[in-house]
Amino acid sequence: MAAEATPGREVVLDTERLLLRPWRVAEAVVQRELWAERDPRVPPHRRIDADGHPTLEELEDSIRTNQLWSTGLLAVERKAAHDVIGYCGLVDSGRGSDGEPELAFELLRRVWRQGYATEAALAVLDWARSSGYERLWATVWDWNTASRRVLAKVGFTETERKEVDPIHGTTLFTTRRL
Repeated sequence: MAAEATPGREVVLDTERLLLRPWRVAEAVVQRELWAERDPRVPPHRRIDADGHPTLEELEDSIRTNQLWSTGLLAVERKAAHDVIGYCGLVDSGRGSDGEPELAFELLRRVWRQGYATEAALAVLDWARSSGYERLWATVWDWNTASRRVLAKVGFTETERKEVDPIHGTTLFTTRRL
């Protein structure tokens, strides 16, 4: 895995099958598809609402102005197919300790069970380690067994911390030392 994280330059992570890089405006359609296919147990503010928001235009604008993706969520592109299949990266959601970003990833359903999430997450972990982070954390819904498996494969362990939501399920907190 090669990483380029020079100050003032875009981050690009290169793995055997994937390229993790900044989003392009034309790829907002992929973000919209991610929003549209989310599990109904995901809270409504993370799904397309009754009025159709976020719209494709809103997502294009967020890429153009770096509003939603400026925190380190990189587009995951398959090298062989040259298509974007989701995102993976680091976010500062404000729920963890200072200086400890959260690993986040989400891939389109049509590419699940092919090892892409694990491969992308490992690339981001290497990037985080080389950037000087000592520990990362990640949250996952208790019902999201696939993401829980990915986190376990890349070395995250569940902590005692949980946030219980009687409607959407319990959010589990996981950590990993780098």
